[in-house]
Order: sequence, then structure tokens, then C-alpha cells
Amino acid sequence: MPNLRTALADATARLGQSDTAALDAQLLLAHVLGKTRTWLYTWPAHELDTAQINALEALVSRAEKGEPVAYLTGKRAFWTMTLEVTPAVLIPRPETELLVELALEVGKTLPGPVADLGTGSGAIALALASESSDWQLHATDLSEAALEVARANATRLGFTNVQFLQGSWCEPLPSAYYSLIVSNPPYIADDDPHLPALAFEPQCALIAGDRGLADLRNIAAQASSRLQSNGWLLLEHGWQQGEAVRGLLQSFGYADIATRQDGGNRDRVTLGRWTEQP
Repeated sequence: MPNLRTALADATARLGQSDTAALDAQLLLAHVLGKTRTWLYTWPAHELDTAQINALEALVSRAEKGEPVAYLTGKRAFWTMTLEVTPAVLIPRPETELLVELALEVGKTLPGPVADLGTGSGAIALALASESSDWQLHATDLSEAALEVARANATRLGFTNVQFLQGSWCEPLPSAYYSLIVSNPPYIADDDPHLPALAFEPQCALIAGDRGLADLRNIAAQASSRLQSNGWLLLEHGWQQGEAVRGLLQSFGYADIATRQDGGNRDRVTLGRWTEQP
């Protein structure tokens, strides 16, 4: 029977088309064994039994066809948490942690409440809840299936200061004004060449009309009537959309508009402050 070292080497070789082949192989094997990645390194000579070999083979075969490892394991690390994910939600990306960082930066002296629009797995709302227990957060999503995943994550992680609401963007929010509204909405154009690589993820969470700007525009418009004076709107977007999103915020009357770059020095989050009285 192969040991862990051999099984990892074989799986990594088969997943070589991925930029994260070694990590993917480790995550899949750790999932099959119910162990941590550290355990794999500690016991490289541990032999797999037949059931474990077959389970790993099945997962690697699916990953070879492009199915995301996060869906195969049902888990994804984000911020300081491990989130449960299903094909009903977009897989949280490391780039989105910038949105959390900026929300904490501009919102640290604001009283709340805070809204997360298009919450998906709940990643952004739950990350903010983990850092600011005094905030009351309202997280919306059009998909009830996505909200089921988000609610399960909140329950498992023990967060009680997040309320999940079904509906489009600001529409289901309670009749209150917000000091901070954040969103990672769909922003990919329907003819984007990268879409085939994202075929397993919910397309409604990825694609937007008007060259990817339609939902960003809708959120900017709706948020302007839901923000407190001096409240902030933060929007994640594509790396080529910074100028366009700044233009959107300017057209709706936001002030102090700026775009921040992610770890790859690409435009990723644009923010603006609402100065009018509600």
C-alpha cells in the first residue's frame, strides 16, 4: 500500500495543471484521512488502506476535471476562519480579505449598523463579526440556498450579531441607516475569457451586465439612500474596473473616493464616503 509521501507525490503530479497542485493534493488527502496538513508532514510513512486510496482517487479525478477543491472538501479558509462552502456559493478568495481590512480601517470608529450585500457563504460579514463584536451586521443575498450556507457558518462559528436576509442588495434591509455598507458583487463580463475556469461556481454570483458594472452601479445607487452621513461604501471589483467604479461613485455624489490594490498590486476595492444627511 502507498504511504502518505507517495500518495501526495502522485496526486500532485496528476494535478499539475493547477498553480496550487501541491496544496490541493494535501487538502484532498487531509480531507480523506480526517487529519490536518501538519499531520501529513509528521507521518509521511503512514500507509493508506484500500478505502482511503479509492476515496483519494475519486477526489483527484474530479479535481483533474476542474472541480474546485473547496467544493470537494466542503471547506475554505478565509480570514481567521474555516468556512463551509457548497456549489450554491462563490468560493471566498484571499483578495476579498482586503475588503475586510478596509472595512475595519474606515469603520473602526463608526457605531454601525453594517450591511454586507450579496453575502454568499457569509465570509465578509462573519469576518467583520469576528473582529467587531459590538457591530450589528445585516447580510443579504438573493439566493436562499446561499443564505442556508451562511447561516450554518454563523451558527457553527458562534456568531450571534449577524442577521441574514433574503433579497436583492439593499431591498431586504431593515428601515435603518448604515455607517458602513460592503459588497463583493458579480463583476465579470459575460464574454470574459476566464469564465470557463469558473464553470463550477454559481454564475449568478460572477457575471454582471454592462461589461460587469451593472450590479456595482445598482449597489452604489441603492446605498446612497441607506448610508448615514459620513458613512462608507466599499466595493470589490475586477482589476481593470477601478477607474470605472470611481466614476460611478462620483456620479452618485460620493466623496473621498479611492481605490486600493490587493497583494498583487491590482485594483481591487473602491470606497467612497456619503456626506449628505439622511
